[in-house]
Amino acid sequence: MNRVIPAIVAAASFGLVACQPAETNAAQPTVTAPETPVTIEEADVSRAANISDLPTFFDCVRESGGMVMASHRGGPAPGYPENGLETLQYATDNATIIHEIDVAESRDGVLFLLHDRTLGRTTTGDGMVADTDWDTIATLNLVDASGKVTDFKPPKLSDVLLWAKQTGTIVELDKKQTTSYRNIISHVRAAGAEQNVILITYNDNQAKEVARLAPDLMMTAGINSRDHQEELEAAGVDMTKVIAWMGINNPNTRAFQAIGSRGIETAFGTLGRKGERLDDLYIADGDFSEFQDLADGGLTLLATDEVYKVADALSVDEKAMAACAGK
Repeated sequence: MNRVIPAIVAAASFGLVACQPAETNAAQPTVTAPETPVTIEEADVSRAANISDLPTFFDCVRESGGMVMASHRGGPAPGYPENGLETLQYATDNATIIHEIDVAESRDGVLFLLHDRTLGRTTTGDGMVADTDWDTIATLNLVDASGKVTDFKPPKLSDVLLWAKQTGTIVELDKKQTTSYRNIISHVRAAGAEQNVILITYNDNQAKEVARLAPDLMMTAGINSRDHQEELEAAGVDMTKVIAWMGINNPNTRAFQAIGSRGIETAFGTLGRKGERLDDLYIADGDFSEFQDLADGGLTLLATDEVYKVADALSVDEKAMAACAGK
């Protein structure tokens, strides 16, 4: 069915385990654009609405029994490459308003969207990101998953943050090794995008760093037990700003419910390496019941590589958004 997203702002967060395809510097086919490319100047702002407090929104989603979903790497599709600004708009129009994206930094200090340490897999360039100036990166074209070159350029983080504010979308920022939380947070502050951003952390030290640098921003953090939660809290991590990341294997609905009973939302990923990920297993029989089971089991956020299919198959996210609009 065609999906219609209500005119509200929703938010989600998930710390994604790296699912890295092999990087390559192979020659790329001739540049080709999608049949109906989305231009940022024409971005649909009808979904934009004010959200006064991101943690309150997530509390509402959890308490309503709904589940929201997020697109991995911005929701790539044929003609729409991962971590592209046009891809984010396409995914917003067709699936969800919640997107995970990757933040890298050029040699001369410009923050932009890219997943890998090298340029060859997803752009028409080559070489290491850390060794390349922005003036060079800005001339490159993004390559979609089929290897076709698009007309789209790697976007600056600052432009993406302004777009998120304009469209009322939420971007979850995955810090790559070429940049720092401090630099990312400074861009969030400059754009005034605090209510449009959640930061991914992968370990306790990162969670503590984000809590110290930006105690008002939401983050993801792994929580292994009540004792672990208390340890993080003692170190200054505010659990009202945290969504607990529960991994990409062996979903445990009892754990979702136990953590939820302590007022903390949970996130789980069905994403991963193609052919091995739960996305493929769950979709194989065509009934999508396992995704619904996650929602029924108390999961707040689903992170998926198959966001278009899952969004079409489920209505639980619409339930959550309808209940929590304007929070």
